[in-house]
Amino acid sequence: MPLLEPTPRDYRSGFVALIGRPNVGKSTLINQLVGEKVAITSPVAQTTRNRLRAILTTPSAQLVMVDTPGIHKPKHLLGKRLVQSAKSTIGEVDVVLLLLEACYLPGRGDSFIVKLLRQQKIPVLVVLNKSDLVREEDYLQKESAYRELISDDKWPIYRCSAANGEGCSVLIEDLVDYLPVGPKLFPADMVSDQPERVILAELIREQVLIQTREEIPHSVAVTIDRLEEITSDSSRKVKKNCTAILATVLVERKSQKGILIGKGGSMLRTIGQGARLQMQNLIDGPIYLELFVKVVPDWRCKPARLSELGYEVY
Repeated sequence: MPLLEPTPRDYRSGFVALIGRPNVGKSTLINQLVGEKVAITSPVAQTTRNRLRAILTTPSAQLVMVDTPGIHKPKHLLGKRLVQSAKSTIGEVDVVLLLLEACYLPGRGDSFIVKLLRQQKIPVLVVLNKSDLVREEDYLQKESAYRELISDDKWPIYRCSAANGEGCSVLIEDLVDYLPVGPKLFPADMVSDQPERVILAELIREQVLIQTREEIPHSVAVTIDRLEEITSDSSRKVKKNCTAILATVLVERKSQKGILIGKGGSMLRTIGQGARLQMQNLIDGPIYLELFVKVVPDWRCKPARLSELGYEVY
């Protein structure tokens, strides 16, 4: 890692956790704030599994934003580990962004998270996300309901849209005031702390989430089995001077494997094509991607398998 450059005495830096129910737009907001795609997104709930840290560096501050899995009622061991990961993050950061959906009235899940945060002595900023999907009169009704739920004047509410950036600049400016004075924690040009293999695996899983339906999205995990720079004709199928990526997509049942592969391999090709397009933003040069599908029954309920895949309890 390169040496960090000197910073002004009044520079601020710290950690910000994004907390909320599944599918409230935490990953989309992180991408919007950073200005680059560092977290995968999809319309499917519980998209985020890894505790990703995204880095936004400005002339006055460095914000390290922690994207957490959505807090929900878990149905298997994987779900329990994801929720525990999100909860444990709260006590490790300087400020929390609580994401709520402006297009819905508060629910029991929101109430649970608010009670959880009240137990912590940590600043909380409330983001009413997806405000672009709500009419003005409806937004005011939802905001009033959330203010009643929060009932704490110390928790400011921000109207935002992670999709179009509305309200995001004001949110960043105010977030800086909650960070402690300190130097940069990461190089200024760094936008994520995730290893390359993890990012590549997530880009493949994102395409599975986008292209498939039914229960497949939650039953899928991806491992990168090979990542290699090819500079010679070591394989007829692999072009010279390219990055070769071999990955395995894990599912729990044979029927899911059939859906993922598709007729004549059509679905797997579509997933691979979408993933390659995203990978080209990360890796400079041609990419050779080969995907395999493997059935591992009930992998979400097996502690050893979860540990192998990196889903640890933090």
